[in-house]
Amino acid sequence: MGQPSHARKDPDWWRSAVIYQVYVRSFADGDGDGTGDLAGVRSRLPYLAELGVDALWFTPWYLSPLKDGGYDVADYRTIDPAFGTLAEAEKLIAEARELGIRTIVDIVPNHVSDRHPWFRAALAAGPGSPERELFHFRPGRGPHGELAPNDWPSQFAGSTEPVWTRLPDGDWYLHLFTPEQPDLNWAHPAVRQEHEDILRFWFERGVAGIRIDSAALLVKDADLPDLAAHPEPHPFLDRDELHTIYRSWRRVADAYDAVFVGEVWLPDPERFARYLRPDELHTAFNFSFLTCPWDAGRLRASIDTTLAAHAPVGAPATWVLCNHDVTRTVTRYGRADTAFDFATKAFGTPTDTALGTRRARAAALLSLALPGSVYVYQGEELGLPEAEIPVDRIQDPMYFRSHGVDPGRDGCRVPLPWVDGMPYAGFGSHQEPWLPQPVDWPSYAVDRQLQDPDSMLTLYRQAIALRPRFGDGPLTWLTAPDGVLAFSRADGVLCVVNLAATPADLPAHSRLLLGSGPLDDAGRLPQDTAAWLRA
Repeated sequence: MGQPSHARKDPDWWRSAVIYQVYVRSFADGDGDGTGDLAGVRSRLPYLAELGVDALWFTPWYLSPLKDGGYDVADYRTIDPAFGTLAEAEKLIAEARELGIRTIVDIVPNHVSDRHPWFRAALAAGPGSPERELFHFRPGRGPHGELAPNDWPSQFAGSTEPVWTRLPDGDWYLHLFTPEQPDLNWAHPAVRQEHEDILRFWFERGVAGIRIDSAALLVKDADLPDLAAHPEPHPFLDRDELHTIYRSWRRVADAYDAVFVGEVWLPDPERFARYLRPDELHTAFNFSFLTCPWDAGRLRASIDTTLAAHAPVGAPATWVLCNHDVTRTVTRYGRADTAFDFATKAFGTPTDTALGTRRARAAALLSLALPGSVYVYQGEELGLPEAEIPVDRIQDPMYFRSHGVDPGRDGCRVPLPWVDGMPYAGFGSHQEPWLPQPVDWPSYAVDRQLQDPDSMLTLYRQAIALRPRFGDGPLTWLTAPDGVLAFSRADGVLCVVNLAATPADLPAHSRLLLGSGPLDDAGRLPQDTAAWLRA
């Protein structure tokens, strides 16, 4: 099939793209069974085109038992029947491209589902078999092998559950996430070959890019040493051997003019930037900005650090306020602690939704004004808050593996509201959605917001339409009072965000292009408000 020729007209599209994240299960339900699907996405493509996004990033849509939201993949070449078929995915990719929207799919290379044919064969083959060499099987420690092979921690924040599971035959297998997600052995050539074949499979179907889940976790120290005894180099995080893998992947992507975006959680900016060298990944998510509190000094430091880290490798930065794992922006910014940390998530945290909404509107203009690409998680453009899920309806394994301490991620995954007055706010017409919608969900519905010139959806549509005015030039900070962020871009467009407690005077300008809220009677920018100006 291959990528259509007209998709090659702008090979650098990804450097400044607005990319919309689709969590298929919760986007739109085309067949009314309570689960979002590809038919639902196809029916809403005109909405996404009118929103103005350049690409869609789909979280895993593959065959999966859904023990971890689809990140437990049983077959990378098959669409899960709950979502549709491979033929329907191909139609979706083509139809989106006809509307000028490219497609990015999620690849999960660190692990597979325990239902994957490789793992089932490994279980059947027994200890010492070649099939088990594709994973990390080890004998246990202790007189009778009753102790786990090492002390590695779970990658689910707050979890105290072990990362090793023992089988009846005595072997233990490694899973940095749930027991249903066994880690692959990336030292095995078959694992590397299989994933390069998977990349080609999707590139041949017109996919323009790949998002790489847990990109810094693939390679493990062959000795699997205890972390406490061997903290450096880390036995399974950010190991140097990863770069050989991604250089090989890059050669595959370059043959299709395709791009990569890596999920790389690393505190060291220099180590982070190594993944973005010209022969490795094109972009990587910027978690510093996502987790940053609503504080002018901290935000400016995050922006500066991000841009400085990307400059030596010539890669564009990425900016994101929320995703399918993170507390929604409106809720987070309405709390006393506006940062995000998996370790501090808790039930019953008070939130001022009106305050959070005002700040989220300003943050939208800030992120869309920065140089690089921007990711918008579905529902952020509607100003959705984090939903409170009844305990008996929670499905996220984070909740269960933390023994009920972490409320999990379901609250940001609640199905979207499309039409006020329709069953389940227009998400689907026949069965209740797989996660319950709050009673006020219809007030956020797309059809209501389209009629409201002051809605969050209207703001996002206006901002995305105006965003090209910032061009692709650098960012230059302007002198501003404490608590105010102000910068210009190459073509004379300014962004000003007031996080101070008092209104701020705007710099000299010829026109107000867009504001996240109204100016005060004196023409000043109120607290928690942003404005785009023509110099």
